[in-house]
Amino acid sequence: MQEHMYGVVLWADASDTKAVIWCEDQGNLAYYTAAEEDIHEGPALDAGDLIQFELSECANFRRADNLKRVGAGYAPDLAQNLRGRVNDAVAPRPESRRFTRTDNVVAFPGVVMS
Repeated sequence: MQEHMYGVVLWADASDTKAVIWCEDQGNLAYYTAAEEDIHEGPALDAGDLIQFELSECANFRRADNLKRVGAGYAPDLAQNLRGRVNDAVAPRPESRRFTRTDNVVAFPGVVMS
């Protein structure tokens, strides 16, 4: 089953035409690898690019296909921001701090969390 999804590229390797994508549903990351015949036809991706793609669930991972770049450089600091959230999550927190529903959610830039 495939569905259309938006995501932001966290990491890309232009020479191998591979990418790791953070998905708008904040589920597992999606992985992209261009097929041999499409290696020169796919978009040149950079970390921070906003893309639209078809998402399919494989045995142990999510796969992104038919990528379209929607915005170059849309969220260039997203990977760093997510890394900071992970570091915050493992650091000791004061007992008095209350967790909120969005403590483990990083919103797409420009998106207001309710």
